[in-house]
Amino acid sequence: MTLKIPSTLWDRQHVAMLLRRYWATLPNGVPTYTGSRFERFAGGGDRPEVANHFTSADFIAVAALSVHVPVRAVLHVLEPTGRNPYNSLLSQIPADIELAEAEERHIAEDSPAWNLWRSLCGVDGIGPIGAGKLVARKRPRLLPVYDSVIKNVFERPSTDLRFWSHMRSALRADDHALVAHLEDVRELAGVGKDISVLRILDTAAWLHGKDEGLGV
Repeated sequence: MTLKIPSTLWDRQHVAMLLRRYWATLPNGVPTYTGSRFERFAGGGDRPEVANHFTSADFIAVAALSVHVPVRAVLHVLEPTGRNPYNSLLSQIPADIELAEAEERHIAEDSPAWNLWRSLCGVDGIGPIGAGKLVARKRPRLLPVYDSVIKNVFERPSTDLRFWSHMRSALRADDHALVAHLEDVRELAGVGKDISVLRILDTAAWLHGKDEGLGV
């Protein structure tokens, strides 16, 4: 199964418009969409000093994407009894690699990324969507955001365990044509190169999906 990208997401002017909407601010300076602070809040989740451990800022950033993680779950991840298994797995995931350039082993089942996602899924109160957004916060260039809107926009199956792999294939196809397109619309919209191409696609797809009434 390949990643089905709607034709409207190949329209550079339309996508740039979506990005400007998403990263706009209200007259009082508050973001129009709180999710626009996901990557940049507290300097980002992948900055060197915090790249290999979860922080309270990561959970606030995930909350900006409308995921509520109960305090007990937050404390379980940040202050586990004994050795922290989540930070241990996180430290095994490369922080300096783009998904388009990654090898399949970086995202395959039984990879540190996969095992971290599965481990976080098992924490009461986090679940698969919260876990996916937490790992995307820590590795924004390697691991894409995923939720019900994205699932519907890309016409994913009900049980979807290949999204990372199919996204990687889409980015690599036709001599990285999708990557070039996303970099182009990122510049056209004036978003900033610190926002990964994965997040550019996710944001455009999510806002398109919301406009079309897809997902929740």
